[in-house]
Amino acid sequence: MPQPRLRRYFRHGTLPQLAVFEASARLRSFTRAADELHLAQPTVSAQIRKLTDTIGTPLFEQVGRNVRLTDAGRRVHEHCLEVLAVFTRLDDSLQSFRQAVSGELRLAIAGAATGFVTQAIASYGDTHPDVSIVVRIENRTRLLERLAAREDDLYLFADPPEAGDIVRQPVLANPLVVVASPGHRWARARGLKLVDLAREPLVVREPGSGTRARVLALFAQAGLAPTVRIELASDDAVRQAIGHGAGLGIVPRQSSAPGSAALPLAELDVEGFPLERYWHFAYSARARLTPAAGAFLQHVREATRTEAPAAVEANPADRRTDLYATRAGVRVAPPRVSAMRVM
Repeated sequence: MPQPRLRRYFRHGTLPQLAVFEASARLRSFTRAADELHLAQPTVSAQIRKLTDTIGTPLFEQVGRNVRLTDAGRRVHEHCLEVLAVFTRLDDSLQSFRQAVSGELRLAIAGAATGFVTQAIASYGDTHPDVSIVVRIENRTRLLERLAAREDDLYLFADPPEAGDIVRQPVLANPLVVVASPGHRWARARGLKLVDLAREPLVVREPGSGTRARVLALFAQAGLAPTVRIELASDDAVRQAIGHGAGLGIVPRQSSAPGSAALPLAELDVEGFPLERYWHFAYSARARLTPAAGAFLQHVREATRTEAPAAVEANPADRRTDLYATRAGVRVAPPRVSAMRVM
């Protein structure tokens, strides 16, 4: 039987309350904590109230739209992190008792994400040798079609669909930047405007590309029509053309595939750039993640924890996943455009 003075902590399930408390303290918002934990905001508020009643003193105070810890809240937060660290060590110590994750992981990604995904599956494969991985590289239009048909486990988008039945997890910042060859007359210019770009020859992606759609929408919103000189089917091809002086381009900052002979480019100083954008993994809320997919998503979250925004856009559905990760191997298959076994 717990000591009498500890009984208060066992009345309402204190561990879930601590998880909600930690997220609220870190994000300084009950709303963002609810998004990250896939809970309704009233549930988060109720958990915080119960924890406050248990502790016996207020833990947060309201500051504008955000909340911040009181002095007592900071003390509780210190010990909360210690408690969660103990459970993390416990979970680590139990890994050898759990069934290894195995089977096949099917990923469908945008071509510009090849470098990021290659690194992710390589590190994932080091610790998950019993999982084979098939990666398909498609443009945005095909990714949306495959997502609608639920042909794969996870889909990587630069601009994910916002349908209510899609779960979206931001994992890595990848802003759009304006680039030119280092010898371009604007390579050292400052304070350029979008209207300046509209008069220059532009190298863009092919129809169906998410980057192309974002670029053309940007000009359209400003009432401008860009001068499209060349359309190419991959970001590497766009960067190569720009490097050889074919024109300007708006490309993801992290877009070179591993092993590509990337030419040096100059990132131009243009008003409104870089455009904030994040890679998101997406999947249907109606589809339960396989253990291999859940473990991979957790692996990427941990690897990019400092790169992604805190909030997770999600749909109210059963999104619990088996994140018990042990070991798995990588199989890559031939794609439409890639050298790895990508499809």
